[in-house]
Amino acid sequence: MRSESVLPDEITFLGLLNACSHRGLVEEGREYFSRMVNEFRIVPSVKHYGSMVDLLGRAGLYNDLKLAEKVSERIFEVDDSHGGGGDYVILSNLYGRNKKWESVDSLRKVMKDRKAVKVPGCSSIEVKNVVHEFFSGAGVNVKSNTPTKLHRALDEMVRELKLVGYVPDTSMVVHADMNDHEKEITVRYHSEKLAIAFGVLNTPPGTTIRVVKNLRVCRDFHNAAKLISVVFGRRVALKDVQRFHHFEDGNCSCGDFW
Repeated sequence: MRSESVLPDEITFLGLLNACSHRGLVEEGREYFSRMVNEFRIVPSVKHYGSMVDLLGRAGLYNDLKLAEKVSERIFEVDDSHGGGGDYVILSNLYGRNKKWESVDSLRKVMKDRKAVKVPGCSSIEVKNVVHEFFSGAGVNVKSNTPTKLHRALDEMVRELKLVGYVPDTSMVVHADMNDHEKEITVRYHSEKLAIAFGVLNTPPGTTIRVVKNLRVCRDFHNAAKLISVVFGRRVALKDVQRFHHFEDGNCSCGDFW
């Protein structure tokens, strides 16, 4: 753009920051943000700040609780359209990982008062020209399989995955009143796992399983899906709210950075 005498604007830099976030280019992202402000005199918007938080978070550089509180407070001030509750949930998860249960309870009360609702995880899969939807937990909207049969299939799938080294990652389950087994059950019945189990049950061996999810996939599912592609000999193509993931032969197209 500069070689063609085209002046980059705030949209240009937002695209650059998002690209850096998806590729894990932390230093490049910081440089572009600095140049945007200092060289081109562009005032960052909440979207630019959000991209930087996303970049640092994906790279594991956003676990400072005090910094997270300051950033969240600023986001809530700048943008009050948080009906989905995503920012509250991120902060709540961080409180949970730091065992600050009183802060978790307090934040949930704020969410309730402000009517900020956590969007439930929902995944869909098309089998024989019919789209089936699955919600995290027990909700299953299918006619050809009862929830009991589907859950038994998923339980068996998890048992087989554990034989090759799968260890459920429950770090994002922040309920203080849950024991380890209950936390494992919570992550086991995430919507995308239910969708994949349904696909394994209802499609021929070797068929690619294609799933769409309304939220970003968690680390536990990502680890499990890589093993599913090996143990069950299935390619899994999943589109979440952030990007496409193609799992095959124990690897993912995102390079484990999403």
